[in-house]
Amino acid sequence: MKPNRISLALAFFLVVWLAPAFAANKDIIELQAQVTQLQQQMTQMKQSFDERMGVMKNLLEQNATVANKVNVAIENLQASINKQQSDHSAQSDQLSGQIQALNDSIDELKVRLAKLSKQFEDMQAAQQSMASQQAQTQQKAQEMAQAPAPDVLYNNALRDFNGGNNDLATQEFNDYIKFYPNTDLAGNAYFYLAEMSYKAGDYQKAVTNYDLVLQNFPGGSKTASAELRKGYALIELGKQDEGVQELKRVIQRYPKSTEAVQAHDKLRKMGALPPARSR
Repeated sequence: MKPNRISLALAFFLVVWLAPAFAANKDIIELQAQVTQLQQQMTQMKQSFDERMGVMKNLLEQNATVANKVNVAIENLQASINKQQSDHSAQSDQLSGQIQALNDSIDELKVRLAKLSKQFEDMQAAQQSMASQQAQTQQKAQEMAQAPAPDVLYNNALRDFNGGNNDLATQEFNDYIKFYPNTDLAGNAYFYLAEMSYKAGDYQKAVTNYDLVLQNFPGGSKTASAELRKGYALIELGKQDEGVQELKRVIQRYPKSTEAVQAHDKLRKMGALPPARSR
């Protein structure tokens, strides 16, 4: 029986120890897959971009040729009008109409050129956006590959927090959230960041991080503490009614917890609870 218990304990230890590393490797694999997909999209977009560029170049050259021909024709017509005006007044109106028509054609060509230029600029902007997105994804993948193991990073942050080294602990908890945002300990990281903001007197920032714990990790181990501390921070901000409601929710949701006892004591000291009935 004893060897079986030892084997079970060893297996449980290995699962707990390897789970964060497996989650980190999974994140890296997903990022690498995103990079590969973006590279394929960039290749397809470049091929389409080159094809459209060729078509647009031909259209621009054709429009330029037509515009030059129209300008030459206008100049020739204007010269003809000037030469024959004295003897052919009847034909002057007809030639003027032709010139007006040619001018309208030039205006139309200008509109077409403007549209082509706009399409060209849009394609360039799309290509730059894709390149920027690919670069960001590749950078994140590289950072994930170089990131410390999740348990090492979290334990270092917690050690520095308990040791009062708040600047380093803040950086380490932020790094943990950056590299491992979907793990259960990410909720704890937000909680400790809120605690350091609270101690520094930045109650609004503390409320923001407490909310992140409550909203994103409602089943985490720091949920009750985050709700209690959020109530304290709201009271420090002068938001008495909101703070009292938050403390009452702690009592309702976690009636047998230490946090419920602390919330009850705080409300009693504030006079926010009805006086106890005498027996």
